Amino acid sequence: MTNLDKSEVLEGLFASWDDIDALLCGLTEEHWQAQTPLPGWTVQDVTAHLIGTESMLQGVATPDADVDVSTLKHVRNDIGMLNERWVRKLRGVSAADMLEKYRTTTAQRREALSGMSDVDWNQITATPAGPDTYGRFMRVRIFDCWMHEHDIRDALEQPATDPAGASSRLALDEMAASMGFVVGKLGGAPDGSRVAIELTGPLQRTINVDVSGRARVVEDFGDDEPTATIIMDGLLFTRLAGGRTTIARHPDGVRYGGDEEVGQRVVEHLNYVI
Repeated sequence: MTNLDKSEVLEGLFASWDDIDALLCGLTEEHWQAQTPLPGWTVQDVTAHLIGTESMLQGVATPDADVDVSTLKHVRNDIGMLNERWVRKLRGVSAADMLEKYRTTTAQRREALSGMSDVDWNQITATPAGPDTYGRFMRVRIFDCWMHEHDIRDALEQPATDPAGASSRLALDEMAASMGFVVGKLGGAPDGSRVAIELTGPLQRTINVDVSGRARVVEDFGDDEPTATIIMDGLLFTRLAGGRTTIARHPDGVRYGGDEEVGQRVVEHLNYVI
């Protein structure tokens, strides 16, 4: 189970909400309808998804949809169906009202989370990453909100001047926690592999995965060298892992060391987000 400091996680989550608020503030109706990297979703739809998720966590019932959302091409699972029902419900809302709904919803969540006891924070619950603490769930929320901020930025062609803000470290912490699964299961790194994913740029860090039986993230490899090294910009890593782009669109975006075949296979299977 993942026990996380409540104040640190909430600081990151609230900072993410503030960054999205600042991004949405002042957008024209045309901007709200700009297409994001997510199939079928505009800036307004991404915001509707954020509103919907936080509303559900406040106990608000998921609205009915005007169509069978399971038939839509970009809806691939049960979570996608829930998300789409909120998106369709809010699709006709004006830009001003959407911003107000976003602010009201996140304000309610701030109050509820700030007042949560440590016992409840560390309580085991269902999370998108499997059973874990409620605190882990909120770190997943940071990851989700941070990714969607950059979806909106891509749609508006407004890249972050400083992507290494208060929420980015925790978002990357959450992503790093899944790299054992990505390297060992999806990427098929053979037993005995030591894969180092070196992120460059403002999101600089190294994620080490040791494949000794079950692949797991480790601090370092001790006295051993990695058998495969993957070097790429940190923001590109997040976009690949989130399925927002493909490596084919960035042919010069990754460098490899050691076992290049393993490194390439891992990169080709970085997209683990449902």
